[in-house]
Amino acid sequence: MKPWTSFALLAAGMAAGCMAGGPATTAQPSPSPGGPTPSTTTAPRHATTGGLDAPLILDRTDLRMGVTVQFSRLPTLAEINELRQTSGLAHVVLALPDWPADYETLMGLGQLPPETDAIVVLPGYPPSREAADAWNLVQARLRIVVLVAGPPPSPTVVADLNGMRGLERVIAQIDPPSRAGFERLQRPLSFRKLVE
Repeated sequence: MKPWTSFALLAAGMAAGCMAGGPATTAQPSPSPGGPTPSTTTAPRHATTGGLDAPLILDRTDLRMGVTVQFSRLPTLAEINELRQTSGLAHVVLALPDWPADYETLMGLGQLPPETDAIVVLPGYPPSREAADAWNLVQARLRIVVLVAGPPPSPTVVADLNGMRGLERVIAQIDPPSRAGFERLQRPLSFRKLVE
């Protein structure tokens, strides 16, 4: 695994998606006078911003001219088969809304091409040891980032995180930043502050 020398994962889109409970929306523009009555539907932000609210991966050590494909859920087996046909596929980013409960849910990730890494963004702490251990059974190149909104609820949770082989980093949204509760964490810890 390559170190992330420039770690610009989880920009504003992760806050809108994982931490706030769903994608942001914007209202449809009003039609010209004399036109049909405007509807009250909303459009996803990516429709108006070109997908700029999604996590962005910047890795100065990766000089390949590769393709990154992003999902806000686990891909289906059919989608993974399509990914295998994607020329130059380098990264698959999975910005998940919650932790998968067991390995059975994750089995399909083992079908990713061996030269492709799966960068997984998980919100909050693992709900159980089984949910954390499930990632150790996945036969794929995993780079896991856990985004949390506070200190760990117990030392057991930190032990569960330490047991995840693919875990690269924990990012804590704590203001002011504090390592309290993270003393036994054996992975890099970063802090972030959202400004709205």
